[in-house]
Amino acid sequence: MARIIYITGGQRSGKSSYAQNLALKLSDHPTYLATSRIWDEEHHDRIKRHQADRGPQWINIEEEKTISKHNYSGQVVLLDCVTLWLTNFFFDNQSDVDQSLQEAQKEFEKLVQQDATFIIVSNEIGMGGQSTNDIQRKFTDLQGWMNQHIARLADEVVLMVSGLPMRVKP
Repeated sequence: MARIIYITGGQRSGKSSYAQNLALKLSDHPTYLATSRIWDEEHHDRIKRHQADRGPQWINIEEEKTISKHNYSGQVVLLDCVTLWLTNFFFDNQSDVDQSLQEAQKEFEKLVQQDATFIIVSNEIGMGGQSTNDIQRKFTDLQGWMNQHIARLADEVVLMVSGLPMRVKP
């Protein structure tokens, strides 16, 4: 049975650092499941730098959408991050929130059927003002609904505020 630890917060709140430290406490060789799509050469170089910075103890997997297709049984898996992962569904579905949410929820539920510890990182992007841009408002809705879905399934939820972990669940 999966254990789900969900870590959320604003940009630069310390989510990824906290999640990486937690993963390394739980495993000598955790898996880093990166969900970013490579959009250009600069982004590709940035991803390579991040992989090198994490070091050799990490198993790196790059997966844009079908995160459940790998076998993670018995592993500690850090999924970083839900926001970039959702962007891939949203982009591929021409900003259709309902279709993107349905596909992402289905894929996430397949992922967490595996017997592993999943540390899930996501952004709380709806805590600021309402955007005047229709696409941004749609994506904020998608992100918020997916965050709620993950939090419901999670065993633990941590909200990062200015580098400090605030336990929300249990």
